[in-house]
Amino acid sequence: MNIALAAIPNSGKTTLFNHLTGASQTTGNWPGVSVEKKSGHFTLDEYTINLIDLPGAYALSPVTEEEQVVRDYFLQSPPDIILNILDARNLYRGLGLTLQLALSGLPMVV
Repeated sequence: MNIALAAIPNSGKTTLFNHLTGASQTTGNWPGVSVEKKSGHFTLDEYTINLIDLPGAYALSPVTEEEQVVRDYFLQSPPDIILNILDARNLYRGLGLTLQLALSGLPMVV
């Protein structure tokens, strides 16, 4: 099963990715730390979960390189589930992406 982590920059995606997969991807307190998608896996009961850490993006209509990577990923190899992470401190800024992800028709957990 492929699960994609999607959220605005600096919302904790990579921290969650590192925790679940045991990876040590770089995190930072500024946008643009992760420009490429990363993948790792973990096991839950008898299931192997492939987790994709997408770069932070504010929208699916690409303006930045990060948004282009996210949009291309969803168009070329859509995940089984999107895990949309919202930062309560920046909830308003993150909800635009949440709406666009919901309208994509892909299964999503917020």
